[in-house]
Amino acid sequence: MSELITPRTCANMRLQLLATVSALSLLAITSQAQAEDTDRPTVWLELGGQLARMDGGEQQFAPPFILATPRPAPEKISPLSVGHPPRYSFDAEGKLTFVPKGTNWVFSAAVRFGRSSAHKHLHQQSYPTHYLFPSVYPGAGASYQYALPFSDVEHKSSESHAVLDFRAGRDVGMGMFGHDSSSVFSLGVRFAQFGSQSNTAFKSQPDFHPTYKYFGGAKHINAIHYHNYLATAAATRSFHGVGPSLSWNASAPFAGNTDNGEIAFDWGVNGAVLFGRQKASVHHQTTAHYKTRGQNYFYPPITVYRHTPPDQSRSRSVVVPNVGGFAGLSFNYPNAKISVGYRADFFLGAMDGGIDTRKTYNRNFFGPFATISVGLGG
Repeated sequence: MSELITPRTCANMRLQLLATVSALSLLAITSQAQAEDTDRPTVWLELGGQLARMDGGEQQFAPPFILATPRPAPEKISPLSVGHPPRYSFDAEGKLTFVPKGTNWVFSAAVRFGRSSAHKHLHQQSYPTHYLFPSVYPGAGASYQYALPFSDVEHKSSESHAVLDFRAGRDVGMGMFGHDSSSVFSLGVRFAQFGSQSNTAFKSQPDFHPTYKYFGGAKHINAIHYHNYLATAAATRSFHGVGPSLSWNASAPFAGNTDNGEIAFDWGVNGAVLFGRQKASVHHQTTAHYKTRGQNYFYPPITVYRHTPPDQSRSRSVVVPNVGGFAGLSFNYPNAKISVGYRADFFLGAMDGGIDTRKTYNRNFFGPFATISVGLGG
């Protein structure tokens, strides 16, 4: 009888021993995880910047006379090559992230803003020459230098932009990439604000027609006749919008470890729908004069053309879809993180870039970025 009981007793003892070891192991792992969680910072402060290429602008102001013939020769650059908004901006950004202890929740507030400006001036003209105007006294004269046809273009523009994000998310993890990997899905609110100003001035003297008189059997220029054109444009544009956002940010380490430093591949996508107001205020005018000038007289200019349309002031409620994403590398330490990568954000139809009528343009930002994060608390 005892021989039968002994094997069963041993089996029960082995089961109890196995259960005890398993429980102790689980307790040790849990304690270690809690210790690691306790050591991790609960607040992260991130600062950085991005060199952003800006795509999407406004309708170009192009008065008809600027490309009319005749024009200065040689003309190496088209006058219309000047009137473009800024193409690049250096953006500053900051982010505050809160990760409560013992949870997988992630709360964050982020801001990104930038300003840029552009100023370009182009002057082209034919080579000047000397003409002899006769004096009121026979046999006397004076030499005057007159510039032949010319064109002059000056364009000034500036822009500013700001994007704010408030998000609440949960890290669902990615087991296939190890326990240090993360996959955070977030819901939030995004606010975007864009503004721009531009001023353009075109000046042109495209033709030159002399008239002659004879003195002492010699041919002299008596007067010159020419057209003079002037066109100016000024515009102020803006967009303000706010709406719900959805994002997914992930990170997968592939080298090193958290204690001594690890390298991870980071990526993410984001989308939002912004409800806001789009505004544009535009003024432009074009004038043309016919002028006559001699040695001792100057006739008042004759206005041959004047175009001054009513000023445009437009305001419209709009819905702007926004999509974006990023990819890069991060160098992670227990209380610090350095990230580099490439990011893009597209705001579809955000700006009214038209002149006389509304015409929508995207406002896009894309380029390399770099950030540094510091962990606070524990």
